[in-house]
Amino acid sequence: MDSGTHLVIGFGLAGLAYIDPVVAANPVLSTAILIGTVVGSQAPDMDTLLRFKSNAAYIKNHRGRSHSIPAVLIWTALITLVLMLLFDGLPLAHVALWVFIAVAFHVFTDLFNTYGTQAFRPFTEKWIAWNIIHIFDPFIFVSHIVAILLWAVHLAAPEIIFPILYACLAVYYIWRSWWHHQLESNLYHKDPDYHPGDRYILIPTFNLNFWQIVKTKSDGRFALGEYKNNQIKWIDEVSCTSHPAVEASRQHSDIAAFLYFTSFACSDLRSHDWGYEVRWADVRYRHRKQYPFVAVLLLDNELNPIDSYVGWVNDTRLEKKLRVNT
Repeated sequence: MDSGTHLVIGFGLAGLAYIDPVVAANPVLSTAILIGTVVGSQAPDMDTLLRFKSNAAYIKNHRGRSHSIPAVLIWTALITLVLMLLFDGLPLAHVALWVFIAVAFHVFTDLFNTYGTQAFRPFTEKWIAWNIIHIFDPFIFVSHIVAILLWAVHLAAPEIIFPILYACLAVYYIWRSWWHHQLESNLYHKDPDYHPGDRYILIPTFNLNFWQIVKTKSDGRFALGEYKNNQIKWIDEVSCTSHPAVEASRQHSDIAAFLYFTSFACSDLRSHDWGYEVRWADVRYRHRKQYPFVAVLLLDNELNPIDSYVGWVNDTRLEKKLRVNT
């Protein structure tokens, strides 16, 4: 989820903690847990600091080790330790429990987005992305804001507000998961261009009734479409390029980081007087007829790297970032 949603969830879990009688009876403890759940709900995204190292390092590692099983335990231990040092006499088990819930809930909600996490490390390095809920979901965000406001103005007790909120969210997540499965598993029935071996993924958008589709064709091409009003509309088709320059690009660290992150990358080759421009794009992300999530490598005619870029960018900004005018 986005940082704003993780933040309000941190406050929401602090309210939910009032179902614990020990927390409800101790203002100092409830304050410590509020700090712990807010910090814990943000902690896994501390890997955002990798941007200062490079975009490639950030893309390769964001939502990776920081969202793993060991990391959840480490974040919990670190935040709990700091709270125990800041506040005297806190019951360790209660603090650790609610901090753990906040950190684990962050990772759990990220699994439902398209970007993906390596939440099951160290058992597997596979990126898990269930494509069920958009990175910003209005229902999740607004419901938390309403609940927090009700708590802030004392219209109802937190031990009443937040169990209701999270029970509703549990139903919402179950319904979205079921609905996504129903739609995705039946897409081939609605596709007149279906061929055996075609695979579909359905990607959520901000609009509950509008989905994006990525179809991996049996011949390796990608088809991009939209699903709305019970109908599929295909809007683009992408064929990946095969060339020695494309193969050479795989050895570059920026391209390798990009390919490590996504299994929906498609290569495009552009020839120039000075050499080649190899552009890898993640076809899951299409905006205004472009694919803005890219890894680009410029090579001379002997396939030696000249410059590279990896990240989110449009064509105009990309030209400014690369040393050779493409």
